[in-house]
Amino acid sequence: MLKFPRRSPKKPIQTWFIVAIAVVLTILIGCGISPFTSNATAAQTQVFEQAWETINTQFFDPNFNGVDWKAQREKYRAAATQAKSPEAFADVINQMLADLKTSHTRYYIPSETAYYQLLGIFQPRSRDLKNLPKTIFPNGKLEYSGIGIFTKTLEGKTFVSGVLEGSPAAQAGLLAGDEILSADGKPFQQVQSFSGKVNQPVQLKIQRQASSSSSQEITVTPKLFNPLTMFLDTQKASNRIIQQDGKKLGYVHIWSYAGDQYQDQLEEDLFYGPLKDADGLILDLRNGWGGAPLDALNIYTARGPSITSIPRNRQRYVYRAQWNKPVVMLVNEGSRSAKEILAYGFQKYKIGTVVGSKTPGAVVAGRAFLMQDGSLLYVAVADVYVDDKTRLEGVGVAPDIEVPFSLPYAQGADPQKERAIAVLLQQVSQTTTVP
Repeated sequence: MLKFPRRSPKKPIQTWFIVAIAVVLTILIGCGISPFTSNATAAQTQVFEQAWETINTQFFDPNFNGVDWKAQREKYRAAATQAKSPEAFADVINQMLADLKTSHTRYYIPSETAYYQLLGIFQPRSRDLKNLPKTIFPNGKLEYSGIGIFTKTLEGKTFVSGVLEGSPAAQAGLLAGDEILSADGKPFQQVQSFSGKVNQPVQLKIQRQASSSSSQEITVTPKLFNPLTMFLDTQKASNRIIQQDGKKLGYVHIWSYAGDQYQDQLEEDLFYGPLKDADGLILDLRNGWGGAPLDALNIYTARGPSITSIPRNRQRYVYRAQWNKPVVMLVNEGSRSAKEILAYGFQKYKIGTVVGSKTPGAVVAGRAFLMQDGSLLYVAVADVYVDDKTRLEGVGVAPDIEVPFSLPYAQGADPQKERAIAVLLQQVSQTTTVP
């Protein structure tokens, strides 16, 4: 029979070595440093430095709006590098950026729908954003799973502030003002609540009234959104004719104006599409994103002949390049950037009545920068003046007719839109329509 040699016993670990390890761990933890998260800490340190340096070299004001930017680095560095989650890290970065007191200056992470939407706005015009991070977009496509809502946090509660027309949220009956309590029994999150659940029902628990007894569940089915096209699709879906007192009032909601395609679509719908027979127009620029071509107001101010075409069937087809019918603009605190310039121009050139609430005064030029971990830094890279000397940043545009709007538990009521309809109806009724 074979005999195997006996294994020698392992040497016991020296007591002094164990004590030394324990002392080191105690010191690290006492200093707020977790030895098990050193990789995460190093990565956060690198992103923090990249974000700080990007502001240092790209922010439009070399004096940083009166802020000692080098001191900001020392003030926030420790808190940022020791943050325990991406959300906590983002909060620290945004606290640092908030001290600049300038719009178009914010840090975004993939747990926010705005992260994807901002990429959709800037990717077509930036080579630096062409190569998407594989860790976030494994299939290389710019998309995210969602239901098509904007949300606002007030006093720790999450409220629906906007519902995109034609979206899963709209189809499910979600309303502006609804408080979202949970998603599939878990705390609501903008992206994670719907991640991996495309075409699968999600149970949203909402509260439509101030009383907690009004809570209810709504089933919504998320879909994949393409940020490059989603706002154009939504604009098309928003087109409608409101029949009132024998008049046809056109309505369109432009959630994003960041690209010529939105103006092109508006003109197509006004002159040849579903809005061509309207007696007047409500141009809703509330919420969403800014951006707008410089000639966006030309269709309301330009003058020129119309062309009437009469083919063999003797049907008359009239073509115009100008909108010479009444138009009312809707704005609010979410109508930012170039949308505010349009509101300014509407008033200056007396194009039509501006209804709603004061715009936020967020009128500088921004650019998106991709950080090494895939997060996104939005930076104000240029100051903006209108008509050479008018600066709207921090000022905003006050509407001609102020209409207060309280979001919490609004139950879908929209007093601003209702007032715009009333104003337009009055103007249309006073206008003699030329065939």
